[in-house]
Amino acid sequence: MAPKPDVNEIIKYLCGTGVIELNATGMKSMSGTTDGLVYALMVDNEPSYVLKLDTPQNLEQVELLHRTYNESTLLPRLLYTDLNKTYMLYKYISGTTHYNRGSKADWLTRLVKELLNHYTVYQATEMWGFWKEEPCQTWSEFLDKGVEYARMNVGNLLPSVDYDKVKSLVTKTEGAAEERYLLHGDCGVHNFVFERNSLQAVIDPSPIVGPVRYDYIYAFCSSPDDLNLETLFRSYAQLTHHAWDRQRLMEDVLIQLYCRIGICLRHHPHDLSEYLKAWNYWKKLV
Repeated sequence: MAPKPDVNEIIKYLCGTGVIELNATGMKSMSGTTDGLVYALMVDNEPSYVLKLDTPQNLEQVELLHRTYNESTLLPRLLYTDLNKTYMLYKYISGTTHYNRGSKADWLTRLVKELLNHYTVYQATEMWGFWKEEPCQTWSEFLDKGVEYARMNVGNLLPSVDYDKVKSLVTKTEGAAEERYLLHGDCGVHNFVFERNSLQAVIDPSPIVGPVRYDYIYAFCSSPDDLNLETLFRSYAQLTHHAWDRQRLMEDVLIQLYCRIGICLRHHPHDLSEYLKAWNYWKKLV
């Protein structure tokens, strides 16, 4: 395994080439869900840049997403990518993830208008999901993998009839006509930067190839508040990509909610009671 680049040497190089300000001094490690390392670089004791170190394959895909959707106001401005794809540099966006979100309908609407409506068809592969690392032949295969992974965490918390229902909905997607889009892939509140109850940025992508509604439903289900029909349809109406299919959308919500409960059990058990209420609500609808 190749050694990690020296962060101090990276900062010295970026200062010397004029990519960042000469008075950029100091760094602070940032927590997150990324597999790589993330640092905030300071200018006058204030965070001004974000330096991300990761594998070349991961950074290449993240760079592709940023270059493809560079007109989106929600993606942090990408300032530099190392030629060897060992690190990249963004402009720092102030705020916090998870908290001070404001209305879900409001931030979902902004997500749709300022990011998802920029999404374009991706024609460079015939695969789905994580098309380079874990390629799937069909979209339903990708969904099925997510459900099976969730089941390992859900266990007996939900009855087997619920699992069977979700599996039947996944099977129902087989053969459906879909277009492949380049998606953020991890489009949830844990990767949304909020400030003054407003969505400011979407960070830390794990790009996948799939239908646009996947990122929308993932975002909708990523927090347990306002998981209702009104919130879902109000923001979805702003999406410009494809025909409006209410039944299909609700079925996809149930699939994603099952997966979200699995994630919740593993990482956010304090949200479980609210997700179980939402599960019963959507199970009756679908």
